[in-house]
Amino acid sequence: MNFLFKPFDSDDYRRVFWALFWLTLVVMLIGVGLRSPWPADEPRFVEAAREMVANGQWLFPSRGGEFYPDKPPVFMWAIALCYLILGNLKLAFLLPNAFCGLLTVMLVYDLGAKLWNVRTGRNAALLLLLVPQFLVQVKSAQIDAMVMCWITVGCYGLIRHFMLGPNWRWYFVSWAFMGLGVITKGVGFLPLLMLLPLGFYAWRQQLYRPSWKWRAALGPLVMLAVIAAWLVPMVLTVLHNGSPEYTAYMNNILFKQTGHRYANAWHHIKPWYFFIVSVIPWLWFPLPFLAVAHWKTFVAKIKADPQIVILLAWVALVVLFFSISPGKRNLYILPALPIASLAVAAALQGVGQRRWFEWLVTGLLWLVSGLTLALGVMAVMEMPWLLNKLDEYTDNLAAFGYFLIVMAVLWLVILGWARRSFSLIRAGAMTFVGWMLFATWGYQLLDSVRTPKAVLQHTAEVIGNDAQLGLLHFKEQFILFSPLDITHFSYLAPLSEQERNAWRWMLQGDKRYLLLPGDDKLQCFDMSKGQNMGTAHRIDWYLLGADALLPTCPEPERVEIYHTERPGKWMAE
Repeated sequence: MNFLFKPFDSDDYRRVFWALFWLTLVVMLIGVGLRSPWPADEPRFVEAAREMVANGQWLFPSRGGEFYPDKPPVFMWAIALCYLILGNLKLAFLLPNAFCGLLTVMLVYDLGAKLWNVRTGRNAALLLLLVPQFLVQVKSAQIDAMVMCWITVGCYGLIRHFMLGPNWRWYFVSWAFMGLGVITKGVGFLPLLMLLPLGFYAWRQQLYRPSWKWRAALGPLVMLAVIAAWLVPMVLTVLHNGSPEYTAYMNNILFKQTGHRYANAWHHIKPWYFFIVSVIPWLWFPLPFLAVAHWKTFVAKIKADPQIVILLAWVALVVLFFSISPGKRNLYILPALPIASLAVAAALQGVGQRRWFEWLVTGLLWLVSGLTLALGVMAVMEMPWLLNKLDEYTDNLAAFGYFLIVMAVLWLVILGWARRSFSLIRAGAMTFVGWMLFATWGYQLLDSVRTPKAVLQHTAEVIGNDAQLGLLHFKEQFILFSPLDITHFSYLAPLSEQERNAWRWMLQGDKRYLLLPGDDKLQCFDMSKGQNMGTAHRIDWYLLGADALLPTCPEPERVEIYHTERPGKWMAE
C-alpha cells in the first residue's frame, strides 16, 4: 500500500502538488454525467440554467418562465455556460462545483506550503478531502460549494497580501472575488472579517504593518465594481420595464433575501448553538476530535503562532456571524471549512498518534462497515420491516442490498489490509472507495428514485405528446423532467390561487390536463375523477382531465399563467 502514498510523502512542492491535483480531480469528476439533478435544490438551479440557454434571458433567472428571485445568478450562469459549451445538461450541471472543489483544495495546499511547509499544506488538503461536509457539497449542484470557493480565494488573497506580502495584486484579487461571492450568494464578503484579527495584530504587535497602506482603501471599490457588473444592468432593466413582476424581483433579491432574511429568517429556525453542537462535531469530523486529542500541542502552537490564531479567529467569526441569525442550515458554515482545515493542520503538524483517538476512529470505521453489511444483507433478504420503511422509495430493494454488501466488503478489506496504518489513512481510503462506488453504481440505483421521470413519462403515454400538462403544488423537477409542454400558475402563489387559474386555463382549450399531489384538497375540481400516475418523492400524483372540472370556481385575485415548451427535451440530447 505504501506505493499509493509515496507521491505524497515528499517535501517537494511540485511533486505533492500534482499528486494532490490528480487525486482531487478524480474524486471531483467521478460520477459527472452519470446522474440527473436531484432534490432538494439541484432541479431549481439546473432548470433556471436550462431556461437561460433556451430563451437567452441570463439577467433574470426563471423557473417555468416565472422569475426566480431567491438567489443571484452567478451559480446558474456557471451551469448554463457549461451547458452551452458541452450541449449536454446532464454532463454540465455538476462541473462548476467540481472545479470549485478542485480549486479550493489546491489553494489550501498552496497556503499551507507557503505559510509553513509542504507537509502542512498536504495535510490540510487531505484533511479537507476527508471532512464529510466538503465532498458532499462539492459533488452536488448546491450553490454553497461555489460561494465557499470564492470566499476561500478571498481569504487566500488577504493572506498572500498581509502574511506573505505585501502583495497588492492578490489583495485586489481578494476583493474582486468577494464581489463575485456576493453576487453568488450574498455572503461572499465574509473574508472581510479576517481584517479584524489582522488589524488587531497590526495594532498590538506591529505585525503586517507594511501591508496597511492607503491603497488598501481602494479594495471596496473593486468589490463594488464586480457587484455592479450584475447589479447595474439588472436595476436599469427593472426601472426601464417598470412592471410589477420586475419590481418584485428586484425588491426580493436586494432586500428580502439579504438583510431581512438574516435578521428575520422565516424557516430553518435553530438555536444559537446549532453549529457548535449539531454540525461541527459530526460534519467537520475529524477536525474537532484532532484538536481535543492533541489539546496541549494545539494550545501551545496557537500561543506561539499568530498566523494560526488569525485563521482560527476568522473561522470563529464566521460561525458567530451565522449563529446570530435565527435561520440556520448546516451548510451555512461550509465557507469556513477550508481555512479551519488549514489551521488545524498547521497547529498539529508533526504530532504523533493518540491511542484513544486511534481506537475511536477505528471503532467507528468498523461499526459503519458492519452496519452497512448488515443492512445490505437484510435488503437482499427483503426483510418485511425494511420493505415497509422503504416501499415508497423503491420496489427493487435487493439491488440496493447488493450495492451495500459490496461497499461493506470493500471497506472491510481496507480495514484489514491497512490495519497497521494511521486511522485517518484508513478513513481516507474508505472515503475514496466509497465515493468511487456511490458515484457510479449508487448514482444509477438512485437516479430513478430521486427524480419524477417515471411519473411524467407515464403521464405523457396516457394523455399523448400533443396534450398540454398543467401543474399544481409542484417542485421544479416536474418542469425539468417533463417531455410535455408545461403550464403552471405561479410557484409562489397559494394553492387556492393556483387552482383558480388552472380551472380557467383548462376551459380555454382541448387536451388540457392537471398533475397534482393526490392528497390536495381542491374547491374547483372533483378529485374522485383523478387517475393515479404513480409515486414520486413519496407522494402519489394524480391526473385530472376536463371531466373533473366542477361547474363553478371563484375568480383568482390575479391571473398568473406560465408556459414552457417541452422543458425535458434536454434528456434526449
